Amino acid sequence: MEHFCGSGRPLWDANLTLYTEHPDLSECFQLSVLSWIPCIYLWLTFPFYVLYLKRNNKGYIMMSILNRVKTIFGFILWIVCWTDLFSAFHEMQQSSGPKPPIFFVTPLVVGMTMLLATFLIQFERLRGVQSSGVLFIFWALSVLSAIVPFRSKILQASAKAEIEDKLRFTTFYIYFGLILAELLLSCFSEKPPLFSDVVTDPNPCPESGAGFLSTMTFWWFTRMAIKGYKSPLENKDLWSLNKRDRSDVIVPNLLKEWEVEKARVQSQQDKQTQALYSKVPSGGAAAANNHAGGGTGSPEEVEVLLTKQKVSHQPSFLRSLLRAFGPYFLMGSAYKLLQDLITFVNPQLLSLLISFIKNKDVPSWWGFALAFLMFGCAILQTLILHQHFQYCFVTGMHLRSAIIGAIYRKSLVITNEAKRSSTVGEVVNLMSVDAQRFMDLTTFLNMLWSAPLQIVLALFFLWQNLGPSVLAGVAVMILLIPLNAAIAMKTRAYQVEQMQYKDARIKLMNEILNGIKVLKLYAWEKSFQEKVLEIRRKELSVLRKTAYLSAVSIMAWTSAPFMVALTSFAVYVTVDENNVLDAQKAFVSLALFNILRFPLNMLPQVISSIVQASVSLKRIQDFLSHDELDPEAVDRKHTGSEFAVAVINGSYSWAKQDPTTLHNINVMVPQGTLLAVVGHVGCGKSSLVSALLGEMEKLEGQITVKGSVAYVPQQAWIQNATLRDNILFGQPYVEQKYRCVLEACALVTDLEVLPGGDQTEIGEKGINLSGGQRQRVSLARALYSDADVYLLDDPLSAVDAHVAKHIFDHVIGPEGALQGKTRILVTHGISFLPQVDNILVMVDGRVSEMGSFQDLLKQNGAFAEFLRNYSMEDIIEDEMTMEMIEEEDESFPDDALSNHTDMVDNEPVVNEARRQFMRQISIMSSDGENPKSKSIRKRRCSELKHAEPTAEKTEPKVDKLIQAETAETGKVKMKVYLEYVKAVGPLLSLFICFLYGCQSASAIGANIWLTQWTNDAKFNKTETDTNMRVGVYAVLGMTQGFLVMLSTLILSLGKIKAARKLHAMLLENKFHTPQAFYDTTPLGRIINRFSKDIYVIDEALPSTILMFLGTFFNSISVMIVIIFSTPIFAVVIIPLALIYFFVQRFYVATSRQLKRLESVSRSPIYSHFSETITGTSVIRAYGRSTAFVLLSDSKVDENQKSYYPGIVANRWLGVRIEFIGNCIVLFAALFAVLGKDHLTDSLVGLSVSYALQVTMSLNWMVRMTSDLESNIVAVERVKEYSETHRLIYLILSAPWEIEDKKPPSNWPPQGNVEFRDYSVRYREGLDLVLKNLSLQVKGGEKIGIVGRTGAGKSSMTLCLFRLLEAASGDITIDDVKIAEIGLHDLRSKLTIIPQEPVLFSGTLRMNLDPFEKYSDDDLWKSLELSHLKKFVSNQSSKLDLECSEGGENLSVGQRQLVCLARALLRKTRILILDEATAAIDLETDDLIQSTIRTQFEDCTVFTIAHRLNTIMDYNRVLVLDKGQIAEFDTPTNLISQRGIFYGMAKDAGLVL
Repeated sequence: MEHFCGSGRPLWDANLTLYTEHPDLSECFQLSVLSWIPCIYLWLTFPFYVLYLKRNNKGYIMMSILNRVKTIFGFILWIVCWTDLFSAFHEMQQSSGPKPPIFFVTPLVVGMTMLLATFLIQFERLRGVQSSGVLFIFWALSVLSAIVPFRSKILQASAKAEIEDKLRFTTFYIYFGLILAELLLSCFSEKPPLFSDVVTDPNPCPESGAGFLSTMTFWWFTRMAIKGYKSPLENKDLWSLNKRDRSDVIVPNLLKEWEVEKARVQSQQDKQTQALYSKVPSGGAAAANNHAGGGTGSPEEVEVLLTKQKVSHQPSFLRSLLRAFGPYFLMGSAYKLLQDLITFVNPQLLSLLISFIKNKDVPSWWGFALAFLMFGCAILQTLILHQHFQYCFVTGMHLRSAIIGAIYRKSLVITNEAKRSSTVGEVVNLMSVDAQRFMDLTTFLNMLWSAPLQIVLALFFLWQNLGPSVLAGVAVMILLIPLNAAIAMKTRAYQVEQMQYKDARIKLMNEILNGIKVLKLYAWEKSFQEKVLEIRRKELSVLRKTAYLSAVSIMAWTSAPFMVALTSFAVYVTVDENNVLDAQKAFVSLALFNILRFPLNMLPQVISSIVQASVSLKRIQDFLSHDELDPEAVDRKHTGSEFAVAVINGSYSWAKQDPTTLHNINVMVPQGTLLAVVGHVGCGKSSLVSALLGEMEKLEGQITVKGSVAYVPQQAWIQNATLRDNILFGQPYVEQKYRCVLEACALVTDLEVLPGGDQTEIGEKGINLSGGQRQRVSLARALYSDADVYLLDDPLSAVDAHVAKHIFDHVIGPEGALQGKTRILVTHGISFLPQVDNILVMVDGRVSEMGSFQDLLKQNGAFAEFLRNYSMEDIIEDEMTMEMIEEEDESFPDDALSNHTDMVDNEPVVNEARRQFMRQISIMSSDGENPKSKSIRKRRCSELKHAEPTAEKTEPKVDKLIQAETAETGKVKMKVYLEYVKAVGPLLSLFICFLYGCQSASAIGANIWLTQWTNDAKFNKTETDTNMRVGVYAVLGMTQGFLVMLSTLILSLGKIKAARKLHAMLLENKFHTPQAFYDTTPLGRIINRFSKDIYVIDEALPSTILMFLGTFFNSISVMIVIIFSTPIFAVVIIPLALIYFFVQRFYVATSRQLKRLESVSRSPIYSHFSETITGTSVIRAYGRSTAFVLLSDSKVDENQKSYYPGIVANRWLGVRIEFIGNCIVLFAALFAVLGKDHLTDSLVGLSVSYALQVTMSLNWMVRMTSDLESNIVAVERVKEYSETHRLIYLILSAPWEIEDKKPPSNWPPQGNVEFRDYSVRYREGLDLVLKNLSLQVKGGEKIGIVGRTGAGKSSMTLCLFRLLEAASGDITIDDVKIAEIGLHDLRSKLTIIPQEPVLFSGTLRMNLDPFEKYSDDDLWKSLELSHLKKFVSNQSSKLDLECSEGGENLSVGQRQLVCLARALLRKTRILILDEATAAIDLETDDLIQSTIRTQFEDCTVFTIAHRLNTIMDYNRVLVLDKGQIAEFDTPTNLISQRGIFYGMAKDAGLVL
């Protein structure tokens, strides 16, 4: 080097640098090493950086003043460096002797580097880089390297009188000023590139434009932290998502990889299959062909081989995830690697610090340098660690978005078979729990390789310190691993078991809440509550076992570092007498053991986390590998034929292994015709429609459908959106067309009743519409969609007779809005059959006959027989045209629906057919050609509107039925914590805190004992006390371990007690809550309480509390130890504590609100999802899948919008809190250096090693405070649903049984019912639905209740059951006022056959008799009477036939019959029929009616009738109008009175 720098200029001079009070570096070192460091850095990173910029082009940034200044400074720097270079040449020429090479090389290198930097400034601008990290580090290194020459040049100048080399002196200071300026300028960031999203975005995320420093310290987040501290954050304050985080970028990315993966597996399988078949020997093949034995080639064997092969190969979802998200995640891993290496610098520095304290005669600047080095190291470690976390968390977020998106997209295309294996609840769990698990895993995934690396490095340094004795410690660690592995395996098993119970519980809750009304009507709550509690008991017993395990495992891990230290030290001092345990060895080892603690703790957690995620991965992979519906099942391209719909030799089943549902179907539907499909319940009518939609498994044959399809399902599917959105269903709004549709579907009157007109929000599942309204909305959707082919699955069953007629005439019939379209109508209404073009009769899944009405009558087959029995009244009904429009308008001024008149008589052909038919049945009727009917006005799109003031479900005058879920704002109230403490038990809670205190005390004790022990070394008391020292140390450590176990155990038991109590309260309350609550609350929200919030109370909250207590006591003990060793430290604690407090308040306020916003925006994802799953067939039929996918994505993005700032908040906090921790290290070290004269090295070791571990505790403590606040919200939410609604509906929610008011067991003996001045409203503040009803019904009377939609028919029955409580007046049944007895006492004595049949998943027996009160014979008898015996006895499992969720595997008609069977079983004195016969074909209807007449002969029967013919023979008919009694008399009298009833009967054709 001397030759290079010139003689007399050594590179290194220790006396000049180290052993002096005023250190300096040699001139050669300054000129070479210091100047070159930044240059080497920049040239090394340059190629990689340019490559990166080439690939990531973000657009072009306009030249700004900032950019110009940076560029100009770069050029000046180059000129300054080369001035030095040329001056060197000049000097060389002046003086004869050669100059040392260093004077040429350094200016040349530095000058070239400055040019490179200037080039990068411009290149970055062209590539859209707003702030450059590479250049920032370069300028920072340059400034740091120039500080030493800066100082030494001044020192030299002041030592000598004058400056020797004036030119270089001047250029250096110009150079220094410029690089300092460049460093400062690079702290600012440029404007965003042209045309980037940020420019157009109203609220862009500041991250994209943040400078390098701001990005590293997350300074850009501060604005939101301050905003959140001042006032609770709201949705509008959240930033838009970065482009890289949006679903539309992430999900396609994953799906692309998944498709690649599926294709790969498929090609492998194909190869294997070929290989297998090629292996079959020829003899075997021949034998197989003869079906003779022998040979390995029998087809069965090949089949078995194939299935084995198939099982082994499922496409790996994991591989797709790695391909899609691996690269981004690896960036985080690189940061982690750096951080792991830097972690080990501090223990080495600690070792130097202790030896510095020992040697009293070294220069004191060493100590300060060490203190600041420790600080610098810690700061660097902090910044790098949080960058790593940021990458990991963002990857986690991407995973969740991608998984939810993939599951959603898949759920739109899975087959029915697949749907059966995963219920809605399970799939929602995939989205919520399993996707969440992946998200949690990514944060720690790097620990898989990082933990072993840290362990190896720690052991390496320990070996240097303690020699082979370390192996004793390692042995302890290795012994602990199998213990923990065993615990992890067992925990995993419990986890799976618990997931199953949880799934079952949520599934059951889902069903209960779906059918809550039925449960209330039947008074079945107790039985179902028991079922839920039974599952819950099992769930908690598993939790309890898990708690015992975790207590043992936590003890093992807390004691692990201590046990390792103990064994290592004990072995070290006993192996060799010369081994002395001094402070340096002990505390450096302790610092290393503390580093060891984290990877050792994390490894088992990561492994169990991976195990859990692998369970989730399997579940998701299974779901995503389900069969999809064949998009080609229905041929839509085949447009050649004149048939709009053709089925040729079609055989279909619901799933591959199911028995065939439809056999050999052949149907041709010519374009523009109307085909009616008729047949008994369960004969396959709906299945035929499903087959046409491509929803069934095709066994053979083919289907072609020409053009677009509109589908009206049997049970209307209504979205939770406005009424208009439900009808438009994504089509553009056209006023005229929309009005016509409303008119045709008879919705105009309903709109006037709804509070917000067509902008009224419809609740989940259309809860605030009546059945008929829902069906009409569903029909209106089809009509508006203007498709080519209409599949109408019994749309007329749910509406009243006259509405049905209106709809048929105006929509479906030959004169309706759909004329000229192809229509397939499944129907039970015979009255419309003469007007259809063709009729298809189905029997047991086969087409029995098909043809026009005439043909079928002529054939005189099953159909004609069927008609003769049923159709007298129905046909006449259609023959009646109103004689005079004037009369009609007078008699029904109120009824917009009876205003339509029969258009059909203008069709001579149809009329001819009808006349023929009438003659055949030999009923003489008037010719039907009424002269007036020719001139009837066509009411197509008239603007006539008839006001209808009331409706059954009047809503308050607000447009929102479902109130937005409220997010609590502000600080969690102390009351909530107290609630939880109360649930755990107050004394128990205090005891737990006491145990934590003791555990910290024993830990401090052990360490102070260690300092005493290391002090022995100085006084050479080696051998005497070793055993005593080791013994006491061991006892203290063991005590700590035991206390840890005890406190964990007691905490776990407390949490289980609390979880049991809180869930029981919630459940109890939900069963007692009145029906009104369920009508206004989306199920998703209640389910959320039972799944997510209970999960938090079961698992997340207790572990948070555990961590919080641990870290809190840990931090306290650190402070105690540092103050004990350097009392002056107390001065610093106060300002640090203040900063800590402020950061924590800012963070907690913001983070808590973000968490709340996140959980509120989470519900819509799941409720939209479960809504979608129930309506997949409709969504697919209308081809709206893409729109729904976009909707789901936007909901996920909305959720991530509040989740992302939440992650950043944690990083922001981490950087700031760790800075405080690092300050503690700095001050502990500084005070140790200052007080080195009177401090022992062991005390310094103790205080600094403790300070080094405080950062972790402080950070976790704030995080846990925040987690505690956000998790305790679950208690708040559960509490809210366990109490509030009791308060709001207090008057409504009566007890189930009132002991002193119990009616006698045989009550009611007669069944007399009396209403006295009875009024009722749906909820407080609404109008009355029934006004001052007074009527008496004698026991055994049969009462028909009729009236238009919204007249209050259903409300009246609900009042009998007290689902609605009286506003005034009362109801008495056999002299007992029903308002005074318990709800169960009342409801168990009444029976209802509700409008919508609800079944629960479980056996048929459970559905009939949940309390198991009746014998099998009773059950069979009721089935026989309800005509289900044949169906049930044909099933293999008989009464134990499994009903799927919602009874999906029975047809709607069969479900209705099951409800009838329930009624027959209960056989109470009073029976209520609510439109029960709507979904049933006429034959079954007749059977039911006759069953009711015979079996309930002596009972009081109330029937809400749609078909008037069912109640014509009743004792009396009650006509309701606008909630009041309009007429009440025998049917005969009412007809003679010519009032409302007469009009209705006339409409129905029951009177001439």
